[in-house]
Amino acid sequence: MLTVTVGGPRMTRRSNFRGRVLQSIMVMVPAVVFITLILQKYSNPFTVDWHRVLSEGSGASSQTFKTLPKQSAGSCIIKRYCPEDNFSFFVQSGAANVVAPKICIQNNLVLGSVLNNAGYGINIVIINGKTGEVTKTGHFDMYSGDVKPLIELLRSIEEGSAVLMASFDEPSSKLNEDAKKLISELGSSAVRSLGFRDNWVFVGGKGAAVKSSFEKYLKNDNAKNKYENWPELIELQGCIPKYLE
Repeated sequence: MLTVTVGGPRMTRRSNFRGRVLQSIMVMVPAVVFITLILQKYSNPFTVDWHRVLSEGSGASSQTFKTLPKQSAGSCIIKRYCPEDNFSFFVQSGAANVVAPKICIQNNLVLGSVLNNAGYGINIVIINGKTGEVTKTGHFDMYSGDVKPLIELLRSIEEGSAVLMASFDEPSSKLNEDAKKLISELGSSAVRSLGFRDNWVFVGGKGAAVKSSFEKYLKNDNAKNKYENWPELIELQGCIPKYLE
């Protein structure tokens, strides 16, 4: 008796081939998922170290900026509360040539990078000593700028005004005797010692009852600097008494 089998071996081979393909897929899928998770955890090719980019552009090493403070540019982190007949203030110098200075009055930011009114050199805020209202803000480049606009501003300060200043990057190269004298008359003692890339914050006044202790100064010293070619940032806070005629 002759038995004829139609398509048997071919169908068997096809079935075995599909089985092997399915088995391979079942092995490969978990492997791909595992590798993907590992890559996501240990690598991120789209992350850029912007501090390094900035430091390379300014000639400083990337290590300099790894220790720069992480701060909110748009808020006054340290809150200060004063008696009703005083105005609170917070002044922070710049950090190296990367983090801009910050000046706050009554816990409100009045000068800083987020307001686009801070810059290299000497940053200034002038307030009305009676009301606490901010009357002027400005920044003056003392490395590649001109000292004359700074002198004009200092001479325009009215009696009863409080003046707040903060350095950023380099505050001294263009300071001449006239500018130093005008700032000294506002109560500063450190301005005459201010040198290349020193850090400095100061609160004074014209006729206002501002304490002479409202000033901090940190000299640029490569042996002690926190940010290589710049000293550590400094902060100053306190209460300014209202101006009484």
